[in-house]
Amino acid sequence: MAIARRFKISHHEVFPHGAYIVSPVTAVLDFDQSTRDAKVQQTDKDTGELIWSIDVLDADPEAPKKSKTVSIKFLAKVQPVPPANDSTSPFTPVEFSGLTALAYIDDNGNRPRIAWSFRAESMHAPGKATPKASASGEGRAA
Repeated sequence: MAIARRFKISHHEVFPHGAYIVSPVTAVLDFDQSTRDAKVQQTDKDTGELIWSIDVLDADPEAPKKSKTVSIKFLAKVQPVPPANDSTSPFTPVEFSGLTALAYIDDNGNRPRIAWSFRAESMHAPGKATPKASASGEGRAA
């Protein structure tokens, strides 16, 4: 059986009730290479591109507490730019294109649990298409 470790999944399968940005896009730090005085950004082992992350709120009312906030990672030479907030909410609605998922065991609690790592090619306002990579800094999947 040839099942890839990381598999493609649609935004609507992961976030059927929507997703909302709750953090800025930040550089993922390489803790092995960084020092107290010099922070080093993590790069993808295959492409050498920089890794960026954004946190989103899963709007599913039945999502467990530990799953309410989800980090989405991007590979990009420059910092990805999130969509503008055109809503009346303090949170910016967002959709992800080229989303992939990787299951792993999270053993940082009393009991190990299955958790998910997500990466996306790009992000955009709900219902609006976006190019896979653009000069605005949107990245591609890692």
